[in-house]
Amino acid sequence: MTVYGIPNCNTVKKAMDWLAENGFKPEFHDFKKKGVTAEKLNEWCDTFGWENVLNKKGTTWRKLPIEQQQEVVDQKSAIEILLINTSAIKRPIIELDGKAVLLSFNEAAYEKLLK
Repeated sequence: MTVYGIPNCNTVKKAMDWLAENGFKPEFHDFKKKGVTAEKLNEWCDTFGWENVLNKKGTTWRKLPIEQQQEVVDQKSAIEILLINTSAIKRPIIELDGKAVLLSFNEAAYEKLLK
């Protein structure tokens, strides 16, 4: 199991706490430090939809110039923004055996899939 995110994100902290409390010891991938590839972003967008992977509610997105926001109209343009602004990726993303299975943190969804 791999958890993708950034360590100071409250949602990531909740997810990591839940995983620890339930006996999981995931590998953590800090995509602010380690980065993320276009290939990985495409996989996540194919799984969850680019509109869900791009966190439009977050500070990073809201700080982008409106012109830049308006250029994001499809998966390709979303990935271009996410490669430059990794903090705009909704997090955490949980992978099992290299396949993305969970986006963000929802306790019921975690229990259903992981218990």
